[in-house]
Amino acid sequence: MMFQKILTWIREVWSKMITQSSVKSALNVDVAISAPMTEALKLWSAMYVNQAPWLDDNVKSLNLPAAIASEVARAVTIEMDVEISGSARADYLYEQIDRVYPKLRQYIEYAVAKGGMMLKPYVQNGRIIVDFVQADQFYPVSFDASGHITACVFSDARQVGKNFFTRLEYHTMTPQGCQIKNMAYISDSPSLLGRQVNLTSVAEWANIEPEAMITKVDRPLFAYFRYPSANNIDPTSPLGVSCYARACDLIKDADLQWSNLLWEFESGGRALYVDTLAFGKGSDGKPLLPNKRLYRTLNQGGQVSDEEMFHEWTPTLREQNIINGLDAILKQIEFNTGLARGTFSSVENEDRTATEMKIGKQRTYATITDTQKALEEALNRLDHELG
Repeated sequence: MMFQKILTWIREVWSKMITQSSVKSALNVDVAISAPMTEALKLWSAMYVNQAPWLDDNVKSLNLPAAIASEVARAVTIEMDVEISGSARADYLYEQIDRVYPKLRQYIEYAVAKGGMMLKPYVQNGRIIVDFVQADQFYPVSFDASGHITACVFSDARQVGKNFFTRLEYHTMTPQGCQIKNMAYISDSPSLLGRQVNLTSVAEWANIEPEAMITKVDRPLFAYFRYPSANNIDPTSPLGVSCYARACDLIKDADLQWSNLLWEFESGGRALYVDTLAFGKGSDGKPLLPNKRLYRTLNQGGQVSDEEMFHEWTPTLREQNIINGLDAILKQIEFNTGLARGTFSSVENEDRTATEMKIGKQRTYATITDTQKALEEALNRLDHELG
């Protein structure tokens, strides 16, 4: 894939998704994200960072959401090529792209995990820089008939000491051009907007104008990359869905099955049950066990023969049945995420025809090709804005 006339520079920022009602109250605008989409985005984001709601001390994670997103991003970018040449300006552009190129896969991974990302250019020290904004760091306000976002609020958050600062940047089109408003807020929680303060409260925002008008433009100064799967959470929404949106319940099942396997080994370890008479006692009167994992105590009372003193317990493990069940779940996850069988599941003992193998490879190829086309479309829109 060739990207021309694109200057990119990724800033490292963190942000927590504030509520839509906070955005509406601050800017007097309605956020165009339905409740089902908001909840789904929260779930995808939590799953990606290993904080799915079903995980606890007993249910461990296979980290499948990040693995799926990583696999898609790797395949999308592994053969990607950037070539800009022919002039001093082109050489300058290529130099900037070459700096950020190693991080591009990382940001595409975030995008496919959360359903999309926004590419937003801005000027810094005379350079045109492009932010890669994650899906939980911006709030669409309106769309055109083609489903393109025409107005949007971006959230930029920083922590200074114990205070959390949030900057809302609102882009909207007017007859004069693209209007941009900036407002800053302070709070003692990263998820709350808090009260409004001056932009100068944060050093990095001190030179940002509260309001600006970009004239001679006919479209917003951002481009949206949308993961190409159909939106089955809210079919009326132009927003994208996660690459694992159709496999969330299956990923939960896989985590549960994986946890069962871990418990099978933990609970099925060999043990020796020994009468307390065989051990010395500590100062607290409790038996002193040479190995607490191997030995268990019995208090049989009275006289105990040598044969009755020790009892060995070696349980029969059911690990193969559990592994087979987990493998079946992984195969279904591969199917629901558009990846070839064997991406995560085992194919060592499976007989497959050449046609079945071809179909599996075509599934991954179609997923990656569609994603590359969606990314190229977003970059072309950005290219038009910067041109």
